[in-house]
Amino acid sequence: MSKIANAAQNEASIMAKGELQYKEYTRLGFFGIKWPFKHFEIYNNVLTIVSGFLSIKEDDCFMYKISDVELTMSLSQRIFGLATITCFTSDVTDKTIVMKNIKHGREIKDFIYQESERARMRRRTVNMQDISYGVGNLDLDGDGEIDN
Repeated sequence: MSKIANAAQNEASIMAKGELQYKEYTRLGFFGIKWPFKHFEIYNNVLTIVSGFLSIKEDDCFMYKISDVELTMSLSQRIFGLATITCFTSDVTDKTIVMKNIKHGREIKDFIYQESERARMRRRTVNMQDISYGVGNLDLDGDGEIDN
C-alpha cells in the first residue's frame, strides 16, 4: 500500500467515530431506573451526548479533547451501584461533560481516559498546561530586581 493510501486510511480512521463501546443512560437516583431522555454513546474516537424528548439534541466531543476524567460516588449512588463521571475537555460547547447516575462508572471512566490518551497519540496532539506564570518576571541574579 502506498504512503498516500496509508495517510488517507489513517485520516479516515481518525475522523470516524469508531466502534460503539458503551451506551449508557442517565438513571433516576432510585433503584437505578433508566431515564430515557438522556444517554451517552461512547465510541473509540467520540463521546456523544443525546438528550431530549420531543426535540433531540446530539452533541459530540472528540476523545482527544478530553484532558481529565473524574469519578464521584455519593452514598446513595454507592447503594444503587451508580456513579457520576465528569470529563474536563477543551471542547467549545462543553468544557465539562457530566454523566450523572450511570452504571459501570469506574469501567467507563477508565475506558474514556485510556481512549482519550490513544486518540491524542493517533492525532499527535499534545495536551499542554500553561506554566508561563512568572517567566520574564524572575530575579535571576538575586539582587531583588526583576531581570529582563
